[in-house]
Amino acid sequence: MIDIKNVHKAFGDNKVLQGVDMKIAKGESMVIIGGSGTGKSVLLKCVLGLETQDAGRIIVYGEEADKGDRDAFLARFGMLFQSAALFDSLSVWQNVAFRLMRGPNKLSKADAQEIAIEKLRRVGLKPEVGLKYPAELSGGMQKRVGLARAIAAEPEIIFFDEPTTGLDPIMSGVINELIREIVVEMGATAMTITHDMSSVRAIADKVAMLHDGVVQWTGPVGNLETSGNPYLDQFLNGRAEGPIEAVR
Repeated sequence: MIDIKNVHKAFGDNKVLQGVDMKIAKGESMVIIGGSGTGKSVLLKCVLGLETQDAGRIIVYGEEADKGDRDAFLARFGMLFQSAALFDSLSVWQNVAFRLMRGPNKLSKADAQEIAIEKLRRVGLKPEVGLKYPAELSGGMQKRVGLARAIAAEPEIIFFDEPTTGLDPIMSGVINELIREIVVEMGATAMTITHDMSSVRAIADKVAMLHDGVVQWTGPVGNLETSGNPYLDQFLNGRAEGPIEAVR
């Protein structure tokens, strides 16, 4: 579904991606881990076309991601942003239906609202929540609304950017379970970036670890503890000593 080949990206002298190779199969949930500043978010932005790679190729559905009909390309994606990124001036249902009411195939207000309420139910929120505004919701509820918006248009690929950031452990577990259920239910391909190892174990089919601008290890989530990879082992155990230099 997504084929990333030797992708490079630099910002001035800061070489963030230095030859990333990664394949994500259709219906697979790939979780990308790594320390802060290792290029996880930059890689995601390159796949979406929010950033243009300096070299290398990103192929989605067998076609170059930076070519062809941009609107048609983006219509296949859903996105759960790190801070939910809801529009304060719109009601909850309008946030969920935002995409549905725009573009050449936009739905009527009534049809879009009906789908929005259905998606809110899917993430465990009652219909009346749709009439509230984001500021009236807790962090966990905002994250659920963001998830409902991400799946509203039935995307084939969903990106999750730090899905449990700012949530307590119990709500993090709830969001992780919801994400896993929905990805499996929809048969969607998922790409998640996170520091939260509980998210990794709950969401992932496969894991890739980024460091020094390349993928240092990739494999099934069940092989994390027995990988034998020094970078991954240091990251999982939170050790200061190892090939990853801690900033002091």
